[in-house]
Amino acid sequence: MSHHGERTFVMVKPDGVQRGLIGEILSRFEERGLKVVGGKFLQIDEELASEHYAEHEDKPFYDDLVSFITSGPVFAFVLQGADATRQVRSMVGETDPLEADPGTIRGDYGLDLGRNVVHASDHEDEGANEREIALFFDEEDLVDYERIDETWLYEEDH
Repeated sequence: MSHHGERTFVMVKPDGVQRGLIGEILSRFEERGLKVVGGKFLQIDEELASEHYAEHEDKPFYDDLVSFITSGPVFAFVLQGADATRQVRSMVGETDPLEADPGTIRGDYGLDLGRNVVHASDHEDEGANEREIALFFDEEDLVDYERIDETWLYEEDH
């Protein structure tokens, strides 16, 4: 792994895919300087959905989460960069788009809690990243490389 940061899991949900927002969402992260190290377009089945949302199994909204995430294809990808998980979460915005600041992905594209366009690993959940990346990607699906702008993105050794 290159010395520039951690990896984090992001997914454009079925509503984001249907609205043609994959490129837009990916561009925001790329322009910020986060590096794409893996990506996959797929249809999530019930089994994968239940693993992905295992922590919410007892909650009343669990069935809705599963039926929504399996309702159409998603685009899952892995980003790498300094403090990537926290950076991505701040760019994605609050879970409820009505509370998300304009300029965040959810603040710009979402109006409904159940249709919030994108999922990102939680920086406050230790290990969420590794768990979610491993659910969708094998290690050989992820590519380690230097992006040509990295010397302009990061000061040396800090």
